[in-house]
Amino acid sequence: MFCGVLFGIGFGKYPLTLKINDKLLNIAIYILLLLLGIAVGSNEKIIKNIYTIGFQALVITVGAIFGSVAVCWVIYKVYFKIK
Repeated sequence: MFCGVLFGIGFGKYPLTLKINDKLLNIAIYILLLLLGIAVGSNEKIIKNIYTIGFQALVITVGAIFGSVAVCWVIYKVYFKIK
């Protein structure tokens, strides 16, 4: 990571380098997502329990969204109250 920071400091001044880096980063993310999908799809345990796992993921997601909205609402009321 430290080497990456040094490269970023050295090459971050050039717009072409930033464009190329952005495209390479997107390609790397797509490849990683593809490999993750292959790993999940080839795991029989996950495929057999996909409904249970999906339901748990849905509950966690909805809970995280409602929790975030609730905390943001409290922060807004406490700190940004118009007097």
